[in-house]
Amino acid sequence: MGKSKRDPNSVELANKIIEQYQPQSVEDMQNALKDIFGPMFEAMLKGEMNHHLGYESNDKGEKETVNRRNGYGGKTVKTSTGEVDIEVPRDRDGSFEPQLIPKRQKDVSAIEDKVISMYAKGMSQRDISSTIEDIYGFSVSHDMISDITDHALPELEDWQSRPLKSCYAFVFVDCMFTTIRNQYETKKYAVYTILGYTMEGNKEILGLWLNETESKHKWMQIFDEIKARGVEDIFFLSIDGVSGLEEGARAIFPDIIVQRCIVHLIRNSVKYVPSKDYKAFTKSLRKVYGAQSLKACQSAFESFKQQWSAYPGAVDVWIRNFNHVEQLFDYGSAVRKIMYTTNAVESIHSSFRKVTKKGAFPNENALLKVLFLRVKELEAKWEGGHIQNWSLAMNQLLVDDRLKDRVLKYI
Repeated sequence: MGKSKRDPNSVELANKIIEQYQPQSVEDMQNALKDIFGPMFEAMLKGEMNHHLGYESNDKGEKETVNRRNGYGGKTVKTSTGEVDIEVPRDRDGSFEPQLIPKRQKDVSAIEDKVISMYAKGMSQRDISSTIEDIYGFSVSHDMISDITDHALPELEDWQSRPLKSCYAFVFVDCMFTTIRNQYETKKYAVYTILGYTMEGNKEILGLWLNETESKHKWMQIFDEIKARGVEDIFFLSIDGVSGLEEGARAIFPDIIVQRCIVHLIRNSVKYVPSKDYKAFTKSLRKVYGAQSLKACQSAFESFKQQWSAYPGAVDVWIRNFNHVEQLFDYGSAVRKIMYTTNAVESIHSSFRKVTKKGAFPNENALLKVLFLRVKELEAKWEGGHIQNWSLAMNQLLVDDRLKDRVLKYI
């Protein structure tokens, strides 16, 4: 792939900065930028003053007006590269209200937060640049946007290796696929996501992992990693049915209760049913997994098998996995409602797809960066909220003799 062409004006400016400052380190570059930011801010503020008064500073009309320029006031502002001292123009009657750096505002680094927020929402670099220009009156290059969002990489590394809770009551796992460019070709990559429900009823994304395929071996590595990061116990694991995943999870967490996602089983079975019978078929299924008791579930399943015997492929999906349906009735209704589906983590992947649909990513870091920024937005929305009927679910676990001691250990 050929080297992308930069704006000649940007290259010329960069060469002049290097020639003038002779930077030898990143810190030298930051100091050079600080020196440049000051004159940039001052020039823009002078332009605002010209507009406010209606004429340039060297215009003779200045002497013919009551309100005129009245020198400068010193101000120190905080930028992304550190504090910068600037001179703010003043007018005689004090009516000048700067828009770039309003009075009493000393932090102008917020533009970085805005760029990162837009990037996290899946906006392209072109759209971000255009939006910044509309708001602030100046443009930012693609390289600058990339540099700003790269600030998230050290935080991403810390987040990926952070210590985890000792116990998660419910864990949901799933994979989604997206595209990464690799030199002259594009490849599909699997994004592995684990969502956990803490003992307090809060949602937490335990991590994000990339691999070229989804496999039980990768899942085992991931479970081994989260155990090394502090997870001692998981009560329930909801999965979509990847071959070998159940055995792999039990190899790391022997006491884990693995639940096949009922929604995935429905999807797998309706593939064998003509569209004209979808509605009636799924209605019959709801009587099975939505029954009030195990006995009612088993009775409804016998009726289901007889009613839909004309579609043996669809019925066989449920015969092979009926133990996962029966297992639901070992627990109270509030627990069943949480564990029966992986929709909670699929909802996260739906949110991820909104920010990955803009096209292929140039490398793994670029993909992980945008996904991590999206995770931060999701976690901000979840903050302070709890899983619906969480207290009822915990009470149902506490009265279960098989789980009571494990629950008491971590609450």
